[in-house]
Amino acid sequence: MAQERSQSYKTDRERPEEERQAGRRRVMIRRKVCRFCADKGLKIDYKEIKVLGQFVTERGKIAPSRITGNCAGHQRLLTVAIKRARNVALLPFTTVKD
Repeated sequence: MAQERSQSYKTDRERPEEERQAGRRRVMIRRKVCRFCADKGLKIDYKEIKVLGQFVTERGKIAPSRITGNCAGHQRLLTVAIKRARNVALLPFTTVKD
């Protein structure tokens, strides 16, 4: 009498190696490239509102580099330029109206 046992495992470590790897696939995520490194003609300037506006969210926050793909150096320059544009009233500090 051959009985098939269907075991329920509490953790993934208790499963045999073949069952652990069976349902998983590695998803290749494409690395984002810094726009300013890729296009040398694109400059960060506090007076260029169209360029700076792409890196600000709808609520007026500066988008992080993990979202935009900027390198650390250009993200710092972009942050300074956005803050300058806000102080000169070219960009709003916030867009939320209460």
